[in-house]
Amino acid sequence: MAKQTVAEQYVDILVRAGVRRLYGVVGDSLNPVVDAVRRNAAIDWIQVRHEETAAFAAGAEAQLTGSLAACAGSCGPGHVHLVNGLYDAHRSMAPVIALASHIPSSEIGTSYFQETHPERLFQECSHYCELISHPQQMPRVLQTAVQHAIGRSGVSVVALPGDIAARPAPERAEEHALVTSRPTVRPGDAEIDRFARMVNEAQRVTLFCGRGCAGAHEEVMAFAELLKAPVGHALRGKEWIQYDNPYDVGMSGLLGYGAAYEATHECDLLILLGTDFPYGAFLPSDVRTVQVDVRAEHLGRRSKLDLAVWGDVRETLGCLTPKVHPKTDRRFLDRMLKKHADALEGVVKAYTRKVDKHIPIHPEFVASVLDEEAADDAIFTVDTGMCNVWAARYLSPNGRRRMIGSFTHGSMANALPQAIGAQFMDRRRQVISMSGDGGFTMLMGDFLTLVQYDLPVKVILFNNSALSMVELEMLVSGLPAHGTGYHNPDFAQIARAAGVYGERVEKPKRLRSALRAALHHKGPALLDIVTDPNALSIPPKIKAEMVTGFALSASKMVLDGGVGKMVQMARSNLRNVPRP
Repeated sequence: MAKQTVAEQYVDILVRAGVRRLYGVVGDSLNPVVDAVRRNAAIDWIQVRHEETAAFAAGAEAQLTGSLAACAGSCGPGHVHLVNGLYDAHRSMAPVIALASHIPSSEIGTSYFQETHPERLFQECSHYCELISHPQQMPRVLQTAVQHAIGRSGVSVVALPGDIAARPAPERAEEHALVTSRPTVRPGDAEIDRFARMVNEAQRVTLFCGRGCAGAHEEVMAFAELLKAPVGHALRGKEWIQYDNPYDVGMSGLLGYGAAYEATHECDLLILLGTDFPYGAFLPSDVRTVQVDVRAEHLGRRSKLDLAVWGDVRETLGCLTPKVHPKTDRRFLDRMLKKHADALEGVVKAYTRKVDKHIPIHPEFVASVLDEEAADDAIFTVDTGMCNVWAARYLSPNGRRRMIGSFTHGSMANALPQAIGAQFMDRRRQVISMSGDGGFTMLMGDFLTLVQYDLPVKVILFNNSALSMVELEMLVSGLPAHGTGYHNPDFAQIARAAGVYGERVEKPKRLRSALRAALHHKGPALLDIVTDPNALSIPPKIKAEMVTGFALSASKMVLDGGVGKMVQMARSNLRNVPRP
């Protein structure tokens, strides 16, 4: 019986760690591993057109499943292309292991053809990055990489020269049991007692929630009811906290809406639950603040804290709630609910006024109809830029839908690659890529990956022939828009030329029927929707330290847009407010 090679051992360990797909582009130094995948029935090689897509797809799969996913790049330029997608996965806390195959081991350090130093290149976008320079390092290095990725929720990179991958694996190598899931973390009793005292002493408490509230919806709602506390959220917390929430006051930040900003500034105790919200200018500086986070390094790096609590949100609230005294005064909560409803009513007029007749089509209208027509368990992948705004304001979470994007790294071109990873995870589930024309064209080559694997991803293309978010950035800085326009083709014709369902929509009356047809098509589909390039968005609160150079006259160029079904939710929540 032939000895197992290092490449075969590498693939076997990935399989034992739960990896079922390896995304990448083949190349000479990577060939031993690709061949090992070919001969292993438990894992598939997913051939993409660009390695950046491979990393984004693996990151999306890891975010959606919570399990380890994997990607690979060949030596030099191949693995360099992984970097951006790995940055996104790492900052999204997605457990991903990346294989950076390397030049022949005897040539390392000689400026050989395609040589890089992957152990340096990936240092900043990984928890673990090591070079295997001898077969005897296997399987320990790979097992350590797997446990770093899963245990610390991020990226691990293993650099493996092609000639080492082809050599026999060491005999009697120790392969220990792999860690494949994270434990829960609860704070110490002293922190819980101090936390409870601060809550009991406060009169007006606001909860501001992020992605760390995943799986804790019931506990957060019970806590909010106990304290009569308004609940705001960051973008990454939207899918976990906004639905079935009678305490909802919207979202804060650059994409914000509603009364979340006021609620966080007018309370006397702000509790940050599972959020690493990056925009310090939107957080108060004169309010007592407690932060709860499972990552200790996140505590206090965005705002000054009066108490830092290291723990899972669900575990922490489970320990804290029994020690908290119920509050009966609803005046602060009711005032914030009223402000929230009034704020939404004020901007909804821009959405409702002749929106079904406006040409070019309002992107807000597109997002609103898409929200109505999409499946109740749809997965939305959202491009960075204005698509983030429309998704934040119009997609309705319900506890079953998922929404992912490059919300922490902020990369262009993420939506299509992430949709690929999401669809491979479950071919029967509806996956919708909300793509901007700038992001879509940046990695448009991987639209052909949908064709090659017959992935039924629906690409809803917001085509305004511009980088609108960049135009807004220039606008608020007092600069004229420059270098932001595109001369675009008819993308529907390109889709049809590739053998995919494609349709172009230029009139709003055609929108709903076109969306419905695309979403119900059995295979991949692209809807090229020509949208208004002047539909921009500004945050509900702007201060000098947030943006500069914003002239009052410029506000006439800005369409605030509506907020979809959130108005209905706010109206429903107001029914709970006692009338005088």
